Amino acid sequence: MESIEVLVGRIGKPHGVRGFVTVDVRTDEPERRFAPGVVLRAQPPKGSPKESTGAASELTVEDARWHQQTLLVAFEEIADRNEAEAARGTLLYADVPADESPEDPDEYYDHQLIGLAAYDEDGRELGTVSSLVHGGAQDLLTIRTPDRRDALVPFVKALVPVVDLEAGKVVIADRPGLVTPLPDED
Repeated sequence: MESIEVLVGRIGKPHGVRGFVTVDVRTDEPERRFAPGVVLRAQPPKGSPKESTGAASELTVEDARWHQQTLLVAFEEIADRNEAEAARGTLLYADVPADESPEDPDEYYDHQLIGLAAYDEDGRELGTVSSLVHGGAQDLLTIRTPDRRDALVPFVKALVPVVDLEAGKVVIADRPGLVTPLPDED
């Protein structure tokens, strides 16, 4: 079965002296992605000594727990605070079966959305979803219009009321200036 690699987190600062690290969670399913025994691909940050060796490594989750609103994770390969500090900034990826969907029916993986046709509520074609921008407040769909402009649409129910994976489309409640240019911009 084909799998897709999904970004699930980024290692932050060390926590304590036994190798725990904070993780900036990039998944809606942290309990699933950071369960003990899960193996994640680790991509060191650009410019780090580990990145210059070109060695892609794997990290195995040993333990994970929440401390206030921060996920703390211990990896079998990180034994102490020094190694935890050296891992700072490392991106963590999980292999997900290509046909798997998130548990929440209103959540989608990036690869499910990229390539979908975008239409307005009247059925007029607006373009194609070309990428997603993951922001702090909400995600943004990048819509590539037929005239090769990129428009950013907040991925919220009020502006994207329909996501139909089977039909290969999203419906956008377009407003002047969102995807369609303002009249004076033509």
